Amino acid sequence: MSPHWSVDLHSHTLWSKDCLVTFEAIRELCRRRGIDRIAITDHNTAQGALAMHRLAPDLVIPGEEIMTTQGEILAYFVTETVPAGLSPEETIRRLRDQGAVISVSHPFDRLRQGAWREEDLARIAPLVDAIEVFNARCLFADDNRRAQAFAQQHGLLGTAGSDAHIWIEYGRALTQMPPFEDAGGFRAALRQASYTARLSPFFVHAGSTAAKWAKKLRLRPRLWEGG
Repeated sequence: MSPHWSVDLHSHTLWSKDCLVTFEAIRELCRRRGIDRIAITDHNTAQGALAMHRLAPDLVIPGEEIMTTQGEILAYFVTETVPAGLSPEETIRRLRDQGAVISVSHPFDRLRQGAWREEDLARIAPLVDAIEVFNARCLFADDNRRAQAFAQQHGLLGTAGSDAHIWIEYGRALTQMPPFEDAGGFRAALRQASYTARLSPFFVHAGSTAAKWAKKLRLRPRLWEGG
């Protein structure tokens, strides 16, 4: 066994409104690309992640990406969905009640609806475990660098992930970390993390927009579904 795992800590599936990729496709992509663990972090639901974890507990970390009133939060090792639209503090409280590990999605991405104002993020910094210091979908490298600087300034751990919505993205950004079994081990392993940081091409955003429209029109284009 490798002394470190390659872990994608931000990914979406067909449970997200802007993704069509099936779990079977994700499992095959992980096998092909050497991804040891993948966090399934669909938008505002943990249902798909929990179902996939039951099918493949040695691959899937059940998670969720949650839109709060002030920005998006990433959670790992969740046991139930936390709904969108709550305050950051209430969202974090509900996640702590589950024993989840908490990060913050692409906090300073200037093009994202779920980005944070720095003063709001500073207020909740003592309540979270980590900051997403590299998101492969950020179009401006400075936005990731700003997130990394914020994490260092506030003594927070870092996560990195592809934020994959279409098949070419899975594994674009990886967190290299020691093996872990549970939330506590995961948190400890993050203290030794390093990152494989590759930005995705700009057109992937068009892919997730197309996936959203395909769902509305009840289409299933194979290009976005799994290769």
